[in-house]
Amino acid sequence: MTERRHMEIRVDDGATREAYLAICDDVRQAGGHAHLVGGCVRDTALGIPTKNIDIEVYGVSPDRLVDLLSARFNVDLVGQSFGVIKVQHLPIDVSIPRRESKAGLGHRGFEILSDPDMTLEEAAARRDFTMNALALDPFSGEVVDYYGGLADIEGRVLRHTTEKFAEDPLRVLRGMQFAARFDLVAAPETIELCRTIEPEGLAPERIFEEWRKLILQGVVPSRGLSFLRESGWIRYFPELEALVGCEQDPEWHPEGDAWTHTLHAMDAFADERTGDEWEDLVVGLAVLCHDLGKPETSEEIDGRIRSFGHEPVGGERTCTFLSRMTRQGDVIDQVVPLVEHHMKPRDLYEGRAGSAAIRRLAQRVGRIDRLVRVARADQVGCPPRPYDDFPAGKWLIERARELAVADSVPRPIVQGRDLIEIGLAPGPHFGAILRACYDAQIEGEFATLEEGLEYAREIIAKTEGEE
Repeated sequence: MTERRHMEIRVDDGATREAYLAICDDVRQAGGHAHLVGGCVRDTALGIPTKNIDIEVYGVSPDRLVDLLSARFNVDLVGQSFGVIKVQHLPIDVSIPRRESKAGLGHRGFEILSDPDMTLEEAAARRDFTMNALALDPFSGEVVDYYGGLADIEGRVLRHTTEKFAEDPLRVLRGMQFAARFDLVAAPETIELCRTIEPEGLAPERIFEEWRKLILQGVVPSRGLSFLRESGWIRYFPELEALVGCEQDPEWHPEGDAWTHTLHAMDAFADERTGDEWEDLVVGLAVLCHDLGKPETSEEIDGRIRSFGHEPVGGERTCTFLSRMTRQGDVIDQVVPLVEHHMKPRDLYEGRAGSAAIRRLAQRVGRIDRLVRVARADQVGCPPRPYDDFPAGKWLIERARELAVADSVPRPIVQGRDLIEIGLAPGPHFGAILRACYDAQIEGEFATLEEGLEYAREIIAKTEGEE
C-alpha cells in the first residue's frame, strides 16, 4: 500500500536546487517524468540537509536523456547502458531505472539493463531498505512510499524492502553502517534474512568502504556493530568475534566483556570526532581494534582477570584484520602503533615520566594527540564507572606540546648536510652517525644544533680512534 505525504528536499546549495529542477522540467517537457529518489529523500525525512541529489527518469530513452542533459551541462556517463549520468561540478546523479538479474557472485554479479518503462513501484522494489525506497515528485513535493519507509524512519527501524535484498551481500554491511549513521534497530525479519546471506567473495575495498562510513559517519557506532553481531556477519571478522564473551576484570570494566567495552568506546569516539576524515579514520580504527589482543592474553591471576601483553598482540591482530580489507599501507602503519601503545598515556602519567620517555613514545606512535584520543575513548568506554576529565591525557598532551611532539615525531636536529659542513665526507657511515645522534636527541643528551654537532664530533673521533 502506498503512503503519500508532501516534503521539500532540504538542500542548502541554490545552484544545485536550480539545476535539479531544470533537469526535471526538461524531462517533463520531453514527455517523461522524473522523481528524486534514495538518500536525498531519506535524509529529508530524517530532518538532515542533503548534499547529493539522485534523480530517476521514467519514460525517456537513455540516448534522449543524455541529449537533454548535455544541452545544459557537461556530463559523465557511468556504468553499463548509461546506468548513471553524473552532472559535472554539481552533486547530481541522473539515472534511468534498471532491471537487474543475478548472473554471478558478489556485489558485481549482476546483468543490468536500463528500462525507461519500469514503474515507480517496480523501481522501489529493487532498493535495499524501505527508507531508501522513497521517491519524491520535485514539483508537487509528493512522496511516494510503497514499502512503509516513512513509518520505519519515524520508528527508527531498519527494514529490507523485498526478498531481492538477498541478491547483493554488500547490503548486509550497508545495513551495518546505516544502523550506525541513523541510530536504527534492524527489524527481526531483516536480521533473519541477513543470517542466510554469505559474502560471496565481496571485494575487500567494498567491505572497507562500509567500515569507513561507520567510522566516519556513525552517530552511534554501537548500533552498527550490534547489527553485525545479530546478523551473524561478525563471524567474517574473527578478530572482533573473539571479543564476544572475553571476560574483563569487573573493577576496571564494570560494563562487561571486551565486546561490550568496544561498543562503548566506539560511541565515545564518535562523540568527539574532529571532522578531519583522515585523523578520524585512523583514530576510529584504532579504537575499534584496541583490545583485539585480549582474547589471547586474558587469564585469571589471584582472583583477578589480567590481560598482560594484550597491546602488542592486539597490534598483530589489527594488522591481520585490516590487511584483509585494505591495501592502504599507510592506514595500517598508522593504526597499529596506536593499538600497541594505547595504555601508555596512563602508564606515563602514573609514573610521571620524563621528557625522553615522551619523545620515545612520539617516535613510536607518530602522533601523541591521536594516541590520547584512543586512550580517552578506551577510558570513557567503561560505564557506569565514573571518570574525571581524563587527567592522563591532559597531562600528556601538555607535556608533548612543550616538547613540540604532540602532532609529529621529533624532528632530527642533526642532519646529513650538517655533517658535511663539519667536514665529514658522505658515505655509508653517515647513517650510523645520524641514528646515534637522533637516539641521543630523543634521550635528551642535547637540544640544539651546536650541541648535536659536538656530539657528532665525539662519535666521529671515537670511530676514527677505533680504526
